[in-house]
Amino acid sequence: MELIAVVPGVYYLVIPEHRLTVLCGCPPDVTKLLMRRGLIREVEVNGVKFENGPNAILLSDLATQNGQFCNLAEFPLLQMFYRQGMILPKHPGNTGTRPLVIGHSRGIHSLSEYLFRGTYGLADSDEINACAIPPEFAAEIVREKRWFAFGKIRQSEELLEFCPLDGESAELRPGLRIRRDGVNRFTFVSADQELTVDLNLAPGMLYEPAVRLGVTRFRREYFSVVHLGEGDGWDTNRPCMGSLLQFQGRLYLVDAGPNILSALTSVGVSVNEIEGVFQTHGHDDHFAGLPSLARTDRKIKYYATKLVRSSIMKKMAALMGVSERSFSGTFEFHDLRFDEWNDVEGLSVMPVWSPHPVETNLFFFRAAWQGGSKSYAHLADIAANSVLKPMLLDDPTANDYSRQLYQSFRQKLAEPADLKKVDIGGGMIHGDAEDFATDTSGKLVLAHTARELTPREKEIGTEAAFGVHDVLIPARQDFRIRLAETYLRAYFPDAPDWELGLLLNGNLMEHSLGTVLQRKWEPFEQVFLVVTGVAEAVDAASGSQTLLSAGTLIGELSVLTGHDAHLTWRAKSFVTVLEIPREVFVIFARRNTDLEELKRVSRQTLFLQATEMFGESLSSIRQMGLARTSHSLEIPAGAVLDEVVDFSLPFLFVLEAGTLDLSFEDDVFETLESGGVCGEESLFFRGKGNVTVRARTDARGLVLSGQEIRRIPIVEWKVLELYERRLARFALPGLT
Repeated sequence: MELIAVVPGVYYLVIPEHRLTVLCGCPPDVTKLLMRRGLIREVEVNGVKFENGPNAILLSDLATQNGQFCNLAEFPLLQMFYRQGMILPKHPGNTGTRPLVIGHSRGIHSLSEYLFRGTYGLADSDEINACAIPPEFAAEIVREKRWFAFGKIRQSEELLEFCPLDGESAELRPGLRIRRDGVNRFTFVSADQELTVDLNLAPGMLYEPAVRLGVTRFRREYFSVVHLGEGDGWDTNRPCMGSLLQFQGRLYLVDAGPNILSALTSVGVSVNEIEGVFQTHGHDDHFAGLPSLARTDRKIKYYATKLVRSSIMKKMAALMGVSERSFSGTFEFHDLRFDEWNDVEGLSVMPVWSPHPVETNLFFFRAAWQGGSKSYAHLADIAANSVLKPMLLDDPTANDYSRQLYQSFRQKLAEPADLKKVDIGGGMIHGDAEDFATDTSGKLVLAHTARELTPREKEIGTEAAFGVHDVLIPARQDFRIRLAETYLRAYFPDAPDWELGLLLNGNLMEHSLGTVLQRKWEPFEQVFLVVTGVAEAVDAASGSQTLLSAGTLIGELSVLTGHDAHLTWRAKSFVTVLEIPREVFVIFARRNTDLEELKRVSRQTLFLQATEMFGESLSSIRQMGLARTSHSLEIPAGAVLDEVVDFSLPFLFVLEAGTLDLSFEDDVFETLESGGVCGEESLFFRGKGNVTVRARTDARGLVLSGQEIRRIPIVEWKVLELYERRLARFALPGLT
């Protein structure tokens, strides 16, 4: 057996004796990671060129780690089926064996449902009719699904071999077993050889992005598009097709592909700056970044037709093993109407149905301006005309409605726009550049392919490198000032406008990646407000690195107390900061706040900022809100938490000093130190749960309101992840 570490949390295990090659862990873009390492490469057998690669997958026990999906097996399995040829008739790669999937029954069930939703979307006419779709349209959707599926909708069990690992071990092949040693820790045993893999990520660690991105920035414009990706799920050099849309200073994503946070940071945007996302469909290369968008301190607006939203939420619920209702507090859903101009805060948006195996809508955007309007068309996952004609015109099951759909769809694709981005990926479910040879759009960007453009394609359209910025309507105002005012109003809601004007008169400064804003042990000469981008607080002594999103205040407590900086603050991306002179901030604070209360809240905010649970992607606006509604609690050594806290009200307890033991049926399975969190069971149950929390030493901490926690999506999802990890730890080996 040979074990190859791909990236932290991902391994590639080769077992030649049993003809198994196991991909251990399936984070976003994992096929690209394997390609970059040369673990997937082209081979030739009997004159047929195809790819090699894994033929088995070991699932993570956890649906997510640190906010990223762990079991995105869609593209690895597609690679096995089609690029290796395991499902293709008479292909050298088709040996009669099916891909093997290993994992707990709960994870296997989730994966099976997720794959079905990724292949077919909504399952039947009942689910489609539930989206208030007219009968003729619903019948056409079902017909198209069957056409793409060659007449048969197949369950995942027909395509895959499953090996449930519900006990301590399971047999994979005669003479080969797998043993679970803990949560996400597994040992493969063959004869006298053993190899162990650990799929756990360290706290705060993210899976390594498959694509290396440059660092760039863009000006905040009135209406413009920043290109975040022109590749597909196989492109090892470019991110998957996606865009960042600007309108009146607000930022919207068009699709959220794998590693979206890395892409945003690379262009100088923090996730908390995203106003909303427009979703085209639910394939992993367009949807895998959605959990990252849930890692914000407020609900992000979610725009799609009800048909597409229903399809995607079912897939996301399957992946995470939760109900669809769980996402009601994560996104603010806005259902758009097909083939109409929908008003989205002044921006006109038209979604158009795209014939595809899963529910898909294209987007046309239009902003009013002098001389008419400016427009952007985002055409992801369109079928080429050579596919549309056989399906909508020539197929025996096609009817008058199918033919009308063909005419209207082709007409909409041909409508010119000032900027149009089109899918030219080819095959059965992607587009063809030749279909746009006579397109009269102002700029035609060809996307959704992993290869170089041909000379003919270069005659038809153009390419857009990562971070390229197309301005459709330039700004005549500085939208960053409006952002700064919004943030300051959230901090100081009772201050009159003229007092906020005192703070807003500070310098608005831009800094490049790596610039030190404030050094440790030096006095603050100004308070910093992060207006755009991502900053970080670092401390070499403890090794801590805390990301700070737009909207964060830096240095207010030090300025009020006269203390030097206790950390170093620096730019993690291109950032814009408002510099408020210390004297100005002190004058403002004395006139508009209770200084002692502000100091108390600021101290607790700094503490929360340094914790794993409350540090990432929370602006200090949210952290101060938690601090204001919290209260301190001391627990004497030997005391139990439920003796000093009312479990009938939801809460979280954050340990500041001392140690706490967490036990299940008198067995201690975790010990908490400063920054640790407990009490999460009160958020899921009325009253005390299964875990006993006892103070090993005298302890002190903060009791945070469960009501406030539920207003912050990123914390709510972190708490769920923490709960599931603890549940798995004391429930092993069955993970029940």
